[in-house]
Amino acid sequence: MSQHRPHRLSDFVADLSDLLDQTGDEAVILREGGALLAQLVSVDDWLPEAQSRPDPTRYQQYLLHRDPAGRSSVVSFVWGPGQATPVHDHTVWGLVGVLRGAELSQRYEQRGDTLAATGEVHRLEPGEVEAVSPTVGDIHRVANAFDDRVSISIHVYGADIGTVRRATYDAEGRPKPFVSGYAAVPPPLLFDRASALAYGAAE
Repeated sequence: MSQHRPHRLSDFVADLSDLLDQTGDEAVILREGGALLAQLVSVDDWLPEAQSRPDPTRYQQYLLHRDPAGRSSVVSFVWGPGQATPVHDHTVWGLVGVLRGAELSQRYEQRGDTLAATGEVHRLEPGEVEAVSPTVGDIHRVANAFDDRVSISIHVYGADIGTVRRATYDAEGRPKPFVSGYAAVPPPLLFDRASALAYGAAE
């Protein structure tokens, strides 16, 4: 088992903060921030166990870092087997990088009064990154690519995303406002075989 290296996250946060100090140009942030995130998720030896734990009922959104000035946030999304989001937007720029497992992303766009899927379902593998924002495409649905194991992705947003008022969309494309908040970080767990079976993580 590799050594746990939590400094990777603090190094990423410092580099991202430097980037945001240097520019407010979204295209530059998505390009250079995406490269930083790809480097972070290329190695799976730094995420704390508490922020990598699934829940059997729904995906979990754990806050890893919140910029003191509110310019960004870093979140781990932990997907239990077969779990998925509703169709939703973000209203700010975002970067998604897969750390563990794989993720399926389907984009949507407004067409008049309706919402329609656009393009093919995109499968993100570990180390891969994609961007979202109102300028490059902001509405999508995301799912764990696996029905029998946990997947984890790291999301970076241009705001404290847990406090942002945004929307989910029903089958007719009607928006429903929501504020996501963050999942509570669970206490240390003695991960016995019964727990592993409950979370779909047993061999």
